[in-house]
Amino acid sequence: MRELEMAKKFIPRDISWLSFNARVLQEAADTEVPLEQRIKFLGIFSNNLDEFFRVRVAALKRAAEINTKVVLGSFYEDPNVILEQITHIVIKQQKKFDKIWLDVQKEMAKQRVFIKTAEDLSEEQLAFVKDYFDREVESSIIPLLLDEVRPMPYLRDKSLYLGVAMYKKDWQYQTKFAIIELPSSQHGRFVILPAPKNQKHIILIEDVVKVNLPYIFSYFGFDEFVANTFKITKDAEFDLDNDVNTTFVEKITKGVKNRRKGKPTRFVFDKDMDQMLLEFLIRKLDLSKRDSIIPGQKIHNFKHFMDFPDVFRSYKKPFERTSFEHPDLCDVERVTDVILKKDVLLSFPYHQFRPMIDLLREAAMDPDVKTIKITIYRMATNSKIANALVNAARNGKEVTVMLELRARFDEEHNLDWKERFEMEGVKVLVGIPNRKVHAKLCIIKKRVDNKTIQYGFVSTGNINEKTARIYGDHCLMTSNKSVMADINKIFNALQKPKIPLENTIKNCKSLLTCPLDMRQQILQFIDKEIIEAKAGRKAHVIIKINSLSDKECIKKLYEAAIAGVKVELIVRGVYCAINQKKFKEPLYGISIVDEYLEHARVFYFYAAGKELTYISSADLMTRNLDYRIEAAVKINNKKLKTELKDLLQIQLKDNVKARIFDNLQTNEYVSNKKPAFRSQLEIFSYLYAKTKKETTESV
Repeated sequence: MRELEMAKKFIPRDISWLSFNARVLQEAADTEVPLEQRIKFLGIFSNNLDEFFRVRVAALKRAAEINTKVVLGSFYEDPNVILEQITHIVIKQQKKFDKIWLDVQKEMAKQRVFIKTAEDLSEEQLAFVKDYFDREVESSIIPLLLDEVRPMPYLRDKSLYLGVAMYKKDWQYQTKFAIIELPSSQHGRFVILPAPKNQKHIILIEDVVKVNLPYIFSYFGFDEFVANTFKITKDAEFDLDNDVNTTFVEKITKGVKNRRKGKPTRFVFDKDMDQMLLEFLIRKLDLSKRDSIIPGQKIHNFKHFMDFPDVFRSYKKPFERTSFEHPDLCDVERVTDVILKKDVLLSFPYHQFRPMIDLLREAAMDPDVKTIKITIYRMATNSKIANALVNAARNGKEVTVMLELRARFDEEHNLDWKERFEMEGVKVLVGIPNRKVHAKLCIIKKRVDNKTIQYGFVSTGNINEKTARIYGDHCLMTSNKSVMADINKIFNALQKPKIPLENTIKNCKSLLTCPLDMRQQILQFIDKEIIEAKAGRKAHVIIKINSLSDKECIKKLYEAAIAGVKVELIVRGVYCAINQKKFKEPLYGISIVDEYLEHARVFYFYAAGKELTYISSADLMTRNLDYRIEAAVKINNKKLKTELKDLLQIQLKDNVKARIFDNLQTNEYVSNKKPAFRSQLEIFSYLYAKTKKETTESV
C-alpha cells in the first residue's frame, strides 16, 4: 500500500521519458522549423525510441519477472503496468509520427523533392536502379530462406530487414519466405535518382532491392513477390560477470558480443506485410503479447533520416546559429597564457570549441609541460582531442587518459581508441569496477623555475568537437589551485581503483563529487533555503539538468515547495516530480527542446545573498549520484556567476520553445502575453554582445 501511495507522488521515469520524446515530435510537427530540421527531428525521435526499447523496456521486462518491493520502489509503479502504458503511448505516438511524415512529404513536394518507391519509377529510373544494384549493391545482398525446419537466422537489432513472400501465380499453395538484411551501413539509405529539371528524386535502399527481387530469386522461378520492411529491437544491456580471471577490458568486449543474444523487446513491421509471413516471423522470433508488436508505415529505421541528403532549396544558416570566439580568447597567441591568469567560461555551441583543442595542442608542444590527465566518455570519430593527446605522448609527455569503456553504445569505439592510445604510449585507465566515470576533467602540469603550475578544465559535456556544435554545454577553464587539488584527488582514485573512494576523494573544497558527497551537499543547500523561507526571507533555487528522477532529491524539492522556497527547474528530459496542493510555492518546471540539445547542468542557490553556483556533469538521477564518478565545480568568479545566472534567467523567460511541466504531462508550450522570446537565440545575442563589447574596448 505504501508503494502505491509513493506512486502518486512521482511520475514513473519511463512514462516521463516518452513525454520528452513527444516534445521531440512536436519539433518535427512545427511548420516554423526548417524542413530539413523537421526531418532530422523525426530521425531523432526514432533513434531515441530504439534506444529506449533496447535499454529501458528491456530493464522493465526483467524487473517484471522479479516483481519485488525493491523493484516497485525503483520504478515507482508495477513494471507490468508501466509496460502496458508504454505500449499504449508508443502506438499513439507512432500514429502521430506517421501523420507528421505525410505532412512533411507534402512540404517536400512543394520544393520539388520526392521519395520514389519501386512501383513508381520511370523507365530511365528503373534502368538506373537496376544498374546501380548490379554495380554497387548486389555483392552486399545475402538472402536467407526461411522455413519451419530451419532455425531462425540471427537478426541484428540495429539493422533493417526486408521480409519477402514469394508466389507462383499458377500454384497458390507453394509459398516461400525469405529475409534480406538491407546494406544501409555499406551503401547508405538514400540513392539520388535521375530526375526532370528542377526536381530531386530519391529512392531508399529497400526499394532498390525490391526492384531487383526477380533477379535475386531467379533460380526459384517465382513470378510474384510481396516485400515489406521490418526491424526488431533487442535487450542491449549486458551484465559483467565476476570471473576474477577475466580482465575488465575482456569483460567489456565479451559484454558487447553478448548483445547478440539479447531478447527482442520490440517488433515493428509494415502493416501491409504478407499475413502468413508476419505470423511466421512472430512465431519464429518467439514473440508474445507481452512484447511490443507494432504495425507501422512502409519506412522503418527512421534514424537514418538524421542524415537525409542535402537536396532542399538553399537554407541559409542564421547568423544566430554560428559559433564565435570567446571575448577573452580573441586575438591571443596562447590559450594557456589566458587560463593561467583568469577563469574562462565557455558556453557551447555559442562559443567555439577550438580553445579546448588549442589548450591540449599547446601542452603537447610546451617543453615545460610534464603531464596531462584527462577523462574521456565519448569522442568524435576523427577526434582532434585524441590527436593532441597522441602528439603529447610522442613529445615525451606523460599522458593519462581515463577512457570509459562502458559508455553505452560507444563501447567498441572506445575499445578501438584504447588500443591506439596504448600503441602511442598513452597510459589508459579503464575506471573503477561498478562505477562509470562520467566526470569531464582535465589537468595539465608544468614545471617552471622549480615550481609546479597546474591548469585544466571541468566541463558539463563530453570533450567532443562534433557534439559541441549542437549540444548546449559549459566548460570552466581554470588554473584555480583548489580546483586543481580536487581534480588531482579524483585522478589519484582512478589510478588506485582498489582503494575505497572515500579514502582517496575526500575533503574536496571546490568540487562536489559522486558518489561521495554531491547529493548530500545539494540537499544541504536546499535545506538552508528552506530555513530562510520559513524565516520569511528570500529563498531561491534554480536547477538546470537533463533529468530529474532521484526520489531523495525530489522529496527535498517538495519540502522546499511546502516551505515556500521559489524553485525553478529547467529539465530537458525525464521529470518525475508532481505539484501538490500542499505546496506553498508550486514547483515551476520547463523543458526547452530546440535546434540545440540542452545538455548543461547548473545548480544555483540564493544562499542568503551569497549565491552559490555550480556547473556539473551529473543529473539528479540515482544512477549518476550513486553509481558514477561525477564532478560539479563551484564558480567563484563573480563575473562568471552573474553570467550563468543571466543565462538561466534567459531560459526561464522562453515562451517559444519552452514547454511547462504539469502533472498530466501535456507538453503545453509556455504561453503569456509577452513578446516572443526564444532562449537559444537570446543567449546567442547575450554572449555575442560581450564579444563585441570586448572588441570595441580593446580598439
